[in-house]
Amino acid sequence: MNAPEMTAPRLRAALRGLEVFAGLTEEQLDWLVSVSRPQVLSDGEVLFRDGEEATGFHVLLSGGLVVTKVVDGREEVLTRHSTEEESAASEDHDGKPPAAHRFTGELPLLTDGAYVATAAASGPSTTVVAYPKAVFFEMLTRCNGVAAVLIPVLAWRIKSSEVQARKRATVEALGTLAAGLAHELNNPAAAVARAAQELAPALDRLTRTAQDWGAAAGPAERAVLGRLTAELDALPPPVTTDPLAQADAEEEIADWGEGAGAERSNLLGSGVSDLGLDLEWLLRWTRDIGKQSLACALDHLAALLEVRALAAELRAAGPRISQLVSATRDYANLDRAPEQRFPVTEGLENTLVVLRAKLGGITVVRAYEPDLPELTGYPSELNQVWTNLVDNAVEAMEGSGVLTLSARSEGVCMVVEVTDTGRGIPPDVLPRIFEPFYTTKDVGKGTGLGLHLSYRIVTQRHHGSLAARSRPGETRMVVRLPFAGSAQSCVSPAQTPETARGAAPAPDTPS
Repeated sequence: MNAPEMTAPRLRAALRGLEVFAGLTEEQLDWLVSVSRPQVLSDGEVLFRDGEEATGFHVLLSGGLVVTKVVDGREEVLTRHSTEEESAASEDHDGKPPAAHRFTGELPLLTDGAYVATAAASGPSTTVVAYPKAVFFEMLTRCNGVAAVLIPVLAWRIKSSEVQARKRATVEALGTLAAGLAHELNNPAAAVARAAQELAPALDRLTRTAQDWGAAAGPAERAVLGRLTAELDALPPPVTTDPLAQADAEEEIADWGEGAGAERSNLLGSGVSDLGLDLEWLLRWTRDIGKQSLACALDHLAALLEVRALAAELRAAGPRISQLVSATRDYANLDRAPEQRFPVTEGLENTLVVLRAKLGGITVVRAYEPDLPELTGYPSELNQVWTNLVDNAVEAMEGSGVLTLSARSEGVCMVVEVTDTGRGIPPDVLPRIFEPFYTTKDVGKGTGLGLHLSYRIVTQRHHGSLAARSRPGETRMVVRLPFAGSAQSCVSPAQTPETARGAAPAPDTPS
């Protein structure tokens, strides 16, 4: 259908056939035709773009529209609208009302915002009718039947956007968890692999040097080995020292060992200095060993220290891997009932483990009140809240600053605060940060759903409150949650000029 062919009678008949306008009187329909602006789009032509100011309500007469949004650099298809029954039916698997296929753009107009997605024509010839913002609101006043069709569609879109948001948040949380776990496992896993690879030749060297040492040493000298092993077992963990001083000690020991005829003097130097020992200790240990067997003694000591160091790496890496697996399990709350009693600090700590890769350059300060009562709720969902708040704080600090996590009791409520020393949130933005799809990030770098979902999890799932206070150099996200057994909800205290509390806005939708 071409625009020049869209005569008033044809347009009137097309509009009359739409569910949204089916209940209009003849007078109302005459007015609607007079204010209609038909437009024909070619395949792929954009009707409106994400981030643009919402200017009109669009009714689809023929063809189709595909609604997309760029999320983290990827273009995702949110929904499709079609006038073809077969195509429309394929989009109805999630309960999409038939009327929802025939109009779009109403929600940004109702919220006085911008478009939250991009709509483009799908097919060779797509005809839409545009109604400017002022006309749309007059339509709602003049034509009562329009609102009766709009409301169920709005309800579906609200529900649909919530489902999509939860799915996306779950995927993002799993991605964060996987990335954090992979990063954290890299060091202990590499240590295990390296130690396992080096252990076999080290044991061969230990066996050979033990045989040489046993053949060269007399009974009194062999007894020295027992005293040495006992002394090494009793050594405390080495205290961190000046790396330059340790390097000097290693070089001094290696030079002395080489002069004494040791084959692996460098290994001897590193093994002794890594334990926090020096040449003086080595001279004391070898004073009862004759010159003829000294080289064999030093080679055997080097091999012994090498094997002990590899065993120490394995002992340290194993528990670290177990700790990470445990933290991951607790973070995701695998094999647990959905609702349970739990300490909130456990979730905060597990979140720090998962996000450790992003915390380089960030100083983390913990301010946990001792002996806090437990909460009852959904820890895996709250972990998504902590992840979102900490991630936003880290991004705001741009790689350096102080992140403070605090938890304290306040009446019947637990108060958890996530504070950063970043750039702050502008006063005109602060009241809107919990709105769905509202984001200050560049297009493609955020969905605007993170804080909205966090707000819903805290307020609706846990009967608490989520508030934000911000000024340059300090942004504080305040979460209040009722303690286990409390029948009262935790509500934010009276607002101050620097406080903005989420107002549980109706979730927006992309189409």
